[in-house]
Amino acid sequence: MTRLHAILGGTARDTATLAGANIPDLRVMAGAARELVENTLHDRHPRLWTMQTTVAAGIAGMDAELAAHLAGQQGPIAVAENTVIFGWEVAQRARFSEALRDLPSVPREPVPGELLDWLAEQPGYLGFARTALESADARVGMLQAGEIAYTTRLFDDAEVAALGRAARLALRRDETWLPDLLDRVVRGIAVAPTSAKTLPSQALLYEIARSAEDHPTPEVVSALRTAARITRHAGVPKELAKKFKRIEPALADRLDVAFRMPDGRHRETVGEHTAVISVDGDVELSWWHGDRKLKSVPAAVRRDHPDAVKRLKDLAKQAAQRQATLARALEAGYTSPTPPPYRQLEGNPVADRLIWEFEVAPGVWEARLGLTAPGVPVRLWHPARATVDEVRAWREVVQEKEIRQPFKQAFREVYLLTPAEEAAGAHSSRFEGHIVHYSRLRALFKDRGWASNYLGFWDGGHDDGAARRVLAGGEWRVTLSHHLYEEGFAQTSVMYFERQAGASWRQAPLAEVPPLVFSEAMRDADLFIGVTSIMSDPHGAEWGPGALRDHWAERSFAELSSSAEVRRDALARLLPRLAVADRCTLAGRFLVVRGDLRTYKIHLGSANILMEPNDAYLCIVAKAAAPGLFLPFEEDGRLSLILSKAFLLADDAAITDPTITRQITTP
Repeated sequence: MTRLHAILGGTARDTATLAGANIPDLRVMAGAARELVENTLHDRHPRLWTMQTTVAAGIAGMDAELAAHLAGQQGPIAVAENTVIFGWEVAQRARFSEALRDLPSVPREPVPGELLDWLAEQPGYLGFARTALESADARVGMLQAGEIAYTTRLFDDAEVAALGRAARLALRRDETWLPDLLDRVVRGIAVAPTSAKTLPSQALLYEIARSAEDHPTPEVVSALRTAARITRHAGVPKELAKKFKRIEPALADRLDVAFRMPDGRHRETVGEHTAVISVDGDVELSWWHGDRKLKSVPAAVRRDHPDAVKRLKDLAKQAAQRQATLARALEAGYTSPTPPPYRQLEGNPVADRLIWEFEVAPGVWEARLGLTAPGVPVRLWHPARATVDEVRAWREVVQEKEIRQPFKQAFREVYLLTPAEEAAGAHSSRFEGHIVHYSRLRALFKDRGWASNYLGFWDGGHDDGAARRVLAGGEWRVTLSHHLYEEGFAQTSVMYFERQAGASWRQAPLAEVPPLVFSEAMRDADLFIGVTSIMSDPHGAEWGPGALRDHWAERSFAELSSSAEVRRDALARLLPRLAVADRCTLAGRFLVVRGDLRTYKIHLGSANILMEPNDAYLCIVAKAAAPGLFLPFEEDGRLSLILSKAFLLADDAAITDPTITRQITTP
């Protein structure tokens, strides 16, 4: 019995052996399997998880006894799932147990999609998934109608787990019958039919939210946001807000569903006024009285319709988040191995601000602004596929028309494989050796869809890490190696790429990586360095002697990276328009600003400043650029920061901050 319990109970966590050659051996151990099932029937220890018990029951020939026992212990939805499982062979039950054993645990890794695909092929399970969710919908409806007594445990634990599996499977397959049904269920379990501040099933609400983390759709996100708004439980919106931070980046990686998100535009009459949410540039909630746009929310609306004001502000926030999610989905489309469904965006204002390419003849692509050529293949324009003159021309268009693109497209950086990288084989050292603020790096990993272990000097922590992102629809994976440098800081190492090979990944030579996959991965890494490196810390010169200070001094005014070169090009176009244009010039890696007291050199990579004539360092912690100035992009805040410092220093005689004037006037 010991061997069987180790396999089934998870000591070895090797239930996969049941799906293969070890089945005959286990049948010999039918007596031990019977004893394990009887332990469950009579509530004796050791006990197995229910899914593993069904495997033992199949070996011992005790399906009927276990099914009857579970029917007395679990709700009807869980019993219905058991009925399906008892119709399977032992090997199928073992595979099911292996695939889904960790679903209820938190935190956890996402359930691999291929396992859910396997589950959908098993006899009866896909039908069960729909029936289970329909049964949940019916029970919620009865509760809300007062036909059954109110309870905070409308579904027992086994039913919550079964419904979570059903929801994951349906969300994974993007079933057409799911959105309306799931919307009713989520709304119904989020608020009590009475005035109670509790809710019918907090467990199921969170389980559906966890399902959406793995396989989000625009509709389930909308349903969960509604739940967060209508629930009376103070803790639920906070918990769902945490989950939205994981759900919406995941939605951006599902190109097949992300492009059908609502465009966010909204118009609504509130009393004698009209509220308008526009998404033509930055998302804006504005208030109108007739044809007159008001500066703020009208006093009458605030007084008479406070709930509507709050709801509309929430809608505007959601629209902004949808725009960010959509922008990320569009960027992910660059590496997609199959053409994304871009035509779903026709009529969406986001498409009007992007450059598209249309195949007007076989192999001939023509670039236009907006989705303006129907009936022909379409793809997003990328500067890597354009000539230098074409890139320059499109940058002029974006600048002249002041088009605020949803992501950095016209001014997008291109990263080409270098001869040194090609010779190195499988590893790139392009971003190796940078010391970075680890908490900022970790936040950017999450924001850009990279997965990584948390580094730390404690039991269970990691000294070395590997941040990974899956690209090209799951065909490629990039890794940025990094390790803990000292408390609060990490150091970057090599990057490498892997190609999917069945259920595993195999490292590939850099020369075999598709150019756009390589470029987009390197672009992320450059962004990580630019935002988190200590080279951009304005207080670096104040650090005491040591490795951090030496690193800052070495990197803070180094040659420009690809992103800084694009920033330089943007500044060259912006300078003639500035009020301080006659005091600014571009010189190599610096923006040189002539003040009345001194001349300053702002590094275009770090935004740090040197003062002529002796290159003394000037520490300035600036914030925002001049109001009303159009910037063609502002992905990492560096362009705005440089301009902010330029405006300040061009009028240095007017500076009153003693922490700055003291540095300027010191010989």
